[in-house]
Amino acid sequence: MPNQLVERFESADLTFGVIGLGYVGLPLAVEAARSGIRVLGFDVKERVVAGVRDGRSHIQDLTDEEIAREVEAGRLDATTDMTRLGECDAVSICVPTPLSKTRDPDISFIFSATEAVAKALKPGQLVVLESTTYPGTTREIVLPELEKRGLRVGEDFFLCFSPERVDPGNRVWQSRNTPKVLGGITPNCAQVGLALYSRFFEALVPVSSTEVAELTKILENTFRAVNIGLANEVALIADRLGVDVWEVIDAAATKPFGFMKFTPGPGLGGHCIPVDPHYLSWKMRTLNYKTRFIDVASEINSHMPEFVVGKVGQALNRAGKAVNGSRVLVLGVAYKSDVDDVRESPALDIIRLLEAAGAEVEYHDPFVPRLEEDGRTWVGVPLTDEVLDAVDVAVIVTNHSAVDHTRVFERASIVVDSRNATRGLVPPAGGQREGWIVKGPVR
Repeated sequence: MPNQLVERFESADLTFGVIGLGYVGLPLAVEAARSGIRVLGFDVKERVVAGVRDGRSHIQDLTDEEIAREVEAGRLDATTDMTRLGECDAVSICVPTPLSKTRDPDISFIFSATEAVAKALKPGQLVVLESTTYPGTTREIVLPELEKRGLRVGEDFFLCFSPERVDPGNRVWQSRNTPKVLGGITPNCAQVGLALYSRFFEALVPVSSTEVAELTKILENTFRAVNIGLANEVALIADRLGVDVWEVIDAAATKPFGFMKFTPGPGLGGHCIPVDPHYLSWKMRTLNYKTRFIDVASEINSHMPEFVVGKVGQALNRAGKAVNGSRVLVLGVAYKSDVDDVRESPALDIIRLLEAAGAEVEYHDPFVPRLEEDGRTWVGVPLTDEVLDAVDVAVIVTNHSAVDHTRVFERASIVVDSRNATRGLVPPAGGQREGWIVKGPVR
């Protein structure tokens, strides 16, 4: 069967099911459809399914036209009916893997999706888990559920793990041209998985097991989290030394070997970097091992919103004002520039801390006109001269390219810049540039 399936998956007409039509699943579904494969998307949200079927995109990285083109060609459809998984020759699971309130892995979405696949599992079917998770999930959680029907992995059905590598807002590296790591439960599983994915990914990176593929994804994001944590700690050190941390990092980056540039900021955000290292920490705790680098980096990164708010208080204090009662404008609530994603955004913590200190907080974000969090709703304000003139301090949290930071610098009386967006701008007479406070009264 494996050899026959490889030939079929490489060239024949197929139906490819994608469970979860979010930031990961929908681009995957569209890419597969572009290659000529019939794609059936599954999601529990009626709104998402209806939007796809009507040719509308709900994520920033895909346009309505890209969705509509595949729908109209009959290559892309969507449904909430999980019983239709039986129509699929292959199924990819792209569901969320958040953290619980205790910062432990929440794989309930993976388990629910696996149960749905298991009910419809048929001989010859390929199942690929793409959701980021701790090493061992595919073998220890997904495999036993699929084997309950009596089918044998590597012979009757095939199971792989292939981590998503989505970078929202990246116009260069997208689904097709980003190398795709894939590991199978057995060599036959990997062979079948590679045969399918070779049809819509330019480069494949086969690895020896699902555990290797799972740990590869965790390493990628842990690497970033730890190095950002180091950059943030250097920022704290530089602040105490009275040194410009960005100047230090730029100087270090001129070394052509042995240094990779990471920059400090207000904290971590997004669906991967703040979350994935905790999956590995949790797994290693079950093996009586402490992930010291990860834990320290997490502690530093999680305290950066407090550092930013401290700088706001410091700047206002120099102007003879208290945070309590001051009007603060937060510029950018998305977790990174030029995206509309607010998941785990440090801006949310900064807003909470400022409000807890009595500040009157407003925000502007061209990508997030409306913000709903913790049962509350904020509506962004326009970035007018009147708003900039009226606020006591403007805090640059996300450096969107659509925001005129020069105008912010010129109009706001005090600016706290956590992203170095105003570098090179010289404060007027009576102002100063000192670390993260780039414009304000002289000490």
